[in-house]
Amino acid sequence: MGGAFLAGSSLNWRSSGRNTISDTRHVHIENPGHQGSEEDLSSMPPGMLRINAEKQQMIGVRVAPVEKKAITHTIRLLGRVAADETRIYRLNAVVDGWITKALPNTTGSFVKKNEVLAAFYSPEFLSAEQALIYALSAMDRVQVTGKENPAQKDQITQFKINLRQYKDTLRNLGMGDLQVEQLIRTRTYMENIDLTSPADGFILVRNVSPGQRFEKGTEWYRIADLKTVWVLADVFEREAKHFKPGAKAKITLPYQKETFQGTISQVLPVFDGATRTLKVRIETENPGFLLRPDMFVDVELPIQLPEAISIPADAILDSGLKKTVFIDQGNGYFEPQEVEAGLRMGNRVEIIRGLEAGEKIVTSGTFLIDSESKLQLAAAGMQAVLAKDPVCGLEVSPRKAEKEGKKAYHQGKSYYFCSEEHKKQFENDPEQYLKK
Repeated sequence: MGGAFLAGSSLNWRSSGRNTISDTRHVHIENPGHQGSEEDLSSMPPGMLRINAEKQQMIGVRVAPVEKKAITHTIRLLGRVAADETRIYRLNAVVDGWITKALPNTTGSFVKKNEVLAAFYSPEFLSAEQALIYALSAMDRVQVTGKENPAQKDQITQFKINLRQYKDTLRNLGMGDLQVEQLIRTRTYMENIDLTSPADGFILVRNVSPGQRFEKGTEWYRIADLKTVWVLADVFEREAKHFKPGAKAKITLPYQKETFQGTISQVLPVFDGATRTLKVRIETENPGFLLRPDMFVDVELPIQLPEAISIPADAILDSGLKKTVFIDQGNGYFEPQEVEAGLRMGNRVEIIRGLEAGEKIVTSGTFLIDSESKLQLAAAGMQAVLAKDPVCGLEVSPRKAEKEGKKAYHQGKSYYFCSEEHKKQFENDPEQYLKK
């Protein structure tokens, strides 16, 4: 790789009627072995780049130190509001009959507990009402004085059991508690049976109309109590570990600037095979019923990660097969270094291997202005001088590894490592890693 990477005499802007850099031939990046250098650079890798301060300024090179610190990050997701399944009430027909009255409550209407929704008729109620009235009359004929003999006590107990049984029969057929109490109080047959709401909530489904004939099992109404709702969010597997039961999440209703505090459910996330994500359930109070089923909301979960090395995402050159950063070696020299990346947190990326705290890396204006193709070209020309760590397969700079004592010999051959730990593992059993 003698001479310059890209032919040319200097870095300059050439006017051609466009505000662009005319050609890569106008970029001159010196090679450490260039004849004009006054230093002894024979020991330097031939792939190392050299750019003087003036050219760095023109290109827009920025350098920042690598830091190892705890990271606070916020995971942002899109959520969908769903009704709490434990607060959904279904009113179904238990007998055959027909609708005699339907009140003007429609899908989406808010109804209160015990509010009458509709009325129906079924002949099966007549015999059940009659049995209850007869039982009440029998109870009236019994004078309870407290001096009853055992036989009388047994008779009174049986009357009470029958009365409870007849009341339960009416409830099971569909008569509400208020109407049952009215029947007991008035002892008057009721042809129309009221359908009442079991709780405060919103009507999700309505299947009634005046004169409608229905059969046993027909769903009349479905009502949801929305005082508490669920927010379902799709989470990738790598992020699911942060959504621990009991953790607090912030829920925001877009365009209304309303926020809610939610809690991650104790129920384990359900895997969705279609989206290849985990559905996390977040439970939240719903004051004012602002959250309605199927609304979209923004979900934010703040997380605290342990100490780790992280760098700006723009500092990484990702070729698809490997990720490379450029280390500032001082005096205008820049050296490529392959890294292994972990989690991406906003505009920063966790680095698992390849960098150490205190090193300086290029964070912007990486050498050839903003052209990714030129960066890849420069990196491709330097691959030959890199060595591969036999333990993890990561490519490392031999010069850097030797300088930091991460070099080992085996059978007259030199091996280089990205960490002291890998060097020790290799020295304990070289053949295990050389077989790979």
